[in-house]
Amino acid sequence: MATTAALVFSGASGFAQTGSTDESKRKVKTKTAPQYPELAKRMNVSGRVKIEVVVTPDGRVKSTRVVGGHPLLVQACQDAVKEWKFVPAPEESTQLVEFEFHAN
Repeated sequence: MATTAALVFSGASGFAQTGSTDESKRKVKTKTAPQYPELAKRMNVSGRVKIEVVVTPDGRVKSTRVVGGHPLLVQACQDAVKEWKFVPAPEESTQLVEFEFHAN
């Protein structure tokens, strides 16, 4: 793998989400997949969501900030990434997390 690691989540509905983070920074211990919003599914909305995440030294997500993405998709991504746990580090860090939603 290059500097970006990706997880692919697919639901029974035929929709898929991919979440990736810059693994050259802090590694993710546990990830929660975002739920594909029902309205976005019905409207066949797909695309990328980018979220800046501030991680505490103990690995918890302190805050998130949407950098870009479709308004119907961003809240699901923020809710999911707030559940993520990162490897502890000596100091607080900030990194970019990107999710991709595909309507199949």
